[in-house]
Amino acid sequence: MSTRSSWTPSLVALDVDGTMVDPETQLLSDRVRRAVRQVASSGSHLVIATGRSMLGTLPVLDELGITEGVALCSNGAVRVDVATREAVSVETFDPQPVHARLAPLLPDSLFAAERIGVGSLVTAPFAPEELHGPQWQVGLDELLGQPVPRFIANWAGRHPAEVWGRLEGVELPGCTYTIDHYEPWVTVVPAGVSKAAALEKLRLELGVAAEGTFAAGDGDNDIQMLEWAHHSVAMGQAPATVRLTAAEVAAPVTEDGLVPALERWFPGG
Repeated sequence: MSTRSSWTPSLVALDVDGTMVDPETQLLSDRVRRAVRQVASSGSHLVIATGRSMLGTLPVLDELGITEGVALCSNGAVRVDVATREAVSVETFDPQPVHARLAPLLPDSLFAAERIGVGSLVTAPFAPEELHGPQWQVGLDELLGQPVPRFIANWAGRHPAEVWGRLEGVELPGCTYTIDHYEPWVTVVPAGVSKAAALEKLRLELGVAAEGTFAAGDGDNDIQMLEWAHHSVAMGQAPATVRLTAAEVAAPVTEDGLVPALERWFPGG
């Protein structure tokens, strides 16, 4: 993996929460905004790759001033055309067997099923800052009644470590899941879906060499993306499993650690 100044990434994949946006304040700093905009104006492909829903991602794109390209939402299950703000590719799964497996393991959890570009169906209200867009409280029959791109279990009031303990070694039918290290959340997407898989498909479509890829992230759902990238950066506050995966570790998001990592190849931001 090269960090020479003569090497410039052709495809830059950036996570949102914990990488660009401080999860505590939900703020995007001016420094980070300028650095990301510099990438967007450089001619390299900038891809926002996030676990957020499309509804949660669009405001970030607007704040960054990104008006073209592709955004990968819901951990890669939903591809968004940035110019049209429309979902152009969606992968889904049946949430019913997943709920049947998770409910006894994480008793009294809140569950949410994403409705793309609309909001979420929920078993009970989530805090407004936890889910982006409208929420509709419904019964299980309606919640689980149709395929979804993303399904969330929130073991409210618990610590993420408790979720890890309950789900160690657990497999979910037809699905892939990741566990948040800030909140007691489980995010479930279709089997084989990840940020890395979606990025690799996009890389091939764009004709970008594997050696031209860069990624930055901080969470369990970023590990495969960091392994995929030719050069990868983990944020300083990331768990050890994430930091050990990356080629380099930046300062924490609270210190705008992404900025020097980008300015090395995209100066002037």
